[in-house]
Amino acid sequence: MDMDVIGAGLAGAEAAWQLAVRGHRVRLREMRPARMTPAHQTDRAAEMVCSNSFKSDDPCSATGILKAELKGLDSLILRCAEATRVPAGNSLAVDRAAFADRVTAELRGHPDIHWVEDLVTRAEPGVPTLVATGPLTAEPLADWLAEVCGSERLFFYDAIAPIVERESIDTGVAFMAARYGKGDPDFFNCPLGRDEYEAFVTALLAAPRAELHDFDTPYFEACLPIEVMADRGRETLRHGPMKPVGLDDPRTGRYPYAVVQLRQDNLAGDLFNMVGFQTRLAWGAQREVFRLIPGLERAEFVRLGSIHRNTYVKAPQVLDATLAVRRVPGLWIGGQLSGVEGYLESAASGLAAALSMHRAAAGSAPAPLPRETMLGALLHYLAHASAKDFCPTNAMLGLLPPLADGLLDHRALKRAGGVRGLKAAKGGAHRERALAALAAFLGEVRP
Repeated sequence: MDMDVIGAGLAGAEAAWQLAVRGHRVRLREMRPARMTPAHQTDRAAEMVCSNSFKSDDPCSATGILKAELKGLDSLILRCAEATRVPAGNSLAVDRAAFADRVTAELRGHPDIHWVEDLVTRAEPGVPTLVATGPLTAEPLADWLAEVCGSERLFFYDAIAPIVERESIDTGVAFMAARYGKGDPDFFNCPLGRDEYEAFVTALLAAPRAELHDFDTPYFEACLPIEVMADRGRETLRHGPMKPVGLDDPRTGRYPYAVVQLRQDNLAGDLFNMVGFQTRLAWGAQREVFRLIPGLERAEFVRLGSIHRNTYVKAPQVLDATLAVRRVPGLWIGGQLSGVEGYLESAASGLAAALSMHRAAAGSAPAPLPRETMLGALLHYLAHASAKDFCPTNAMLGLLPPLADGLLDHRALKRAGGVRGLKAAKGGAHRERALAALAAFLGEVRP
């Protein structure tokens, strides 16, 4: 059956691939490059605009569990990410250009995927359609979705962090290390003493900021601009992106008062991303303020930070747990437009939507992924959260159903490994249960 996937971002790319390998002819409709967004720079599929990270590889973390599930479902995005990864400690980070090139080549090389440059304003009647146009969905399509879904559109502000040329980093000050020595020392760390930190925060708070046109639009709490974090208290950054614990300065043998981390952004190793430094400062102010950071006094920025408004739907009113639109048969919404947040989560939602579309095409009843899986729990949240208080979410262990009583001996675990040992054991139990639930689901449903 012919199907439409609108949007060639992470969710759309994954969905198009999953549908094609299941025998469907897919029309992948993407408006770039004829019409660009405020954040994209290329016409390639799966362009990562904010950072280059798919987050932690810790097998017992929420993202570690989600990656294991995606591997079991043969995710194109995860496979391409692994093939283009760059050093990032215990995280999966990629050369974003090589990654997008690889995904694009896979999609364009598949005989059942027909790529169309097309500004879509509405789904075509009678054609099963996934809308995965991302948080920067063009206004005509967003307006149509709000109308047919019977739901208001919601917004939040999202920001991008700067990228620095490696040769402009002062390696006599910035040192390579991974937090607590876990994994290879893959991050540049710029240490700040107390006076340097106070001077930086003072300059940050005083610097001019880019104007926001929609004052009632909130920020996404999990990705706040650093100056907004600083607004909440001068010490906030030291407990957030500038947390120094676990990073010994080789010049002193101790933790610095604060630290700025930079993560490799490409395979060549000549570009580094300022971790957690998404910002809405004016561009001139960024150069002045960020060059106050020891080690970045002569920093050359190949990309400065910026901010843009993101769109998402009120998922509990609009979607079921398979990402199908309740009121419109034959229509699905995936990616960040559906209310998931994060690159990995977006790709996962595209995969889940493709499975749902494939079952619908075969005349089978909808089959939500088990709630015991990380992906199933995430989609269950979208479908059943409070509509009044709904906001986008990342994968989190707290979305999973509680573990059964007796599965963990909490007292023995605390004695053996303290709080960290207990946390790791709980994550491991969640992982084991999730993968068993996914295997049982695949054995029954055979999507």
